[in-house]
Amino acid sequence: MTVERVGVSFEPDLLKKFDEFIREKGYTNRSEAIRDLVREALIKREIEGNGDVIGTLTIVYNHDEGDVTNKLLHIQHHHNEEILSTTHIHIDEHMCLEVLIVKGKADRVRKLADNIKALKGVKHGGLIITKVPI
Repeated sequence: MTVERVGVSFEPDLLKKFDEFIREKGYTNRSEAIRDLVREALIKREIEGNGDVIGTLTIVYNHDEGDVTNKLLHIQHHHNEEILSTTHIHIDEHMCLEVLIVKGKADRVRKLADNIKALKGVKHGGLIITKVPI
């Protein structure tokens, strides 16, 4: 792999904060950190459209509230093309954590996540996606 060198100028205060960020994250040099930040920005731009994505949807819900269990199953069956796998964990007598591994067109994956997060009984949900192929 070839590498091209580029110069970047920073104001002193911004550079100081960036160096603190680098130390906190464990980077060994500025170039690694800059490359990761650029990659992250480019991936974010690409997944804002409707390309192919892969990722996870994590939800925490109260299974006793609002018939949420049946509604979750209905939504998941309706999106069987986007859901590759699910993992379900009982947190306590009422609360559950579920992780869905998802893949598909970004708009369908986002719609799935929005539908699930909007259900009565779902206390928290988070979608993490990246482009395919990475």
